[in-house]
Amino acid sequence: MEERKKIIVICGPTASGKTGLSIGLAQKYNGEIISADSMQVYKNLDVGTAKATKEEQSAVKHHLVDFLSPDQPYNVEIFTRLAKEKIDEISSEGKIPFIVGGTGLYIESLVNGITFTEHNSDKTVRKQLEQQLADNGKEWLHGQLVVIDPEYAATVHPNNAVRVMRALEIYYTTGITMSQQIADSRPENKPYDVLFLATGFLDRTKLYENIDRRVDIMVQLGILSEAEYVYRNKDFFVNSAAAIGYKEFFPYFEGTQSLEDCVDTLKKSSRHYAKRQLTWFKRMNDINWLYVDGEDDYKEKASLLTENFLNGR
Repeated sequence: MEERKKIIVICGPTASGKTGLSIGLAQKYNGEIISADSMQVYKNLDVGTAKATKEEQSAVKHHLVDFLSPDQPYNVEIFTRLAKEKIDEISSEGKIPFIVGGTGLYIESLVNGITFTEHNSDKTVRKQLEQQLADNGKEWLHGQLVVIDPEYAATVHPNNAVRVMRALEIYYTTGITMSQQIADSRPENKPYDVLFLATGFLDRTKLYENIDRRVDIMVQLGILSEAEYVYRNKDFFVNSAAAIGYKEFFPYFEGTQSLEDCVDTLKKSSRHYAKRQLTWFKRMNDINWLYVDGEDDYKEKASLLTENFLNGR
């Protein structure tokens, strides 16, 4: 049997220090970074997606960042296919792939070797779902998914109408729920030898303070212009128009809320998202938690774990 490729996953909630940790480790251990983020793939959307800066990206090679136009689709099926290719490419060069991000579904699907069956879009079903969305709203549509597939619905925010509609479309055209498809696609043996590192805080209020600070910095860096760009193209930029970081400003452009209120909404949405991320990652096995506010140096611990993993200890 072929020896499994070693990969290092760095996950955790938003604003918990994944980027800085991953760059430091990748530099030290001859690695390259594969982004496991559903939004950082889009060009011209840098601030709201919290991409690594140009300097950070020049320090360590990054993959699956900044390569798609915002009107292009991106989902877990596309991610797993591209990430597998990048892992093979990086490993073949004798380097270590670091999978870095906070999108739990992407990470779990990749490390478990989930193979997604390609389903052709059914235009009639898709139009019916789009009409239901227009007539009844995102919450109602998400409620239909809760009835059909509560397990998968728990992983999808109601605002993510793209994923909700895709799951419903697959069910209505095949009779198979997304949860069942993922379970059926799980191979007997996992494809990679994985070290899981997760950044977090012992005191969750410190994480929330970090999130609030990050949002304030995003405002200073020009998130509003990016949000306006998405707003002007919201009918075409389907994924980013539903993403946390942009939709919260739409009421400001529509003249129904003040900028201050929209910023507060973004902070609240980001905190709720972090909570969902923590719930996802806490239920995963074999994760080594690194607490940024702990007494020990979490970066030193991460380095030791990485060294032991790479040396087979």
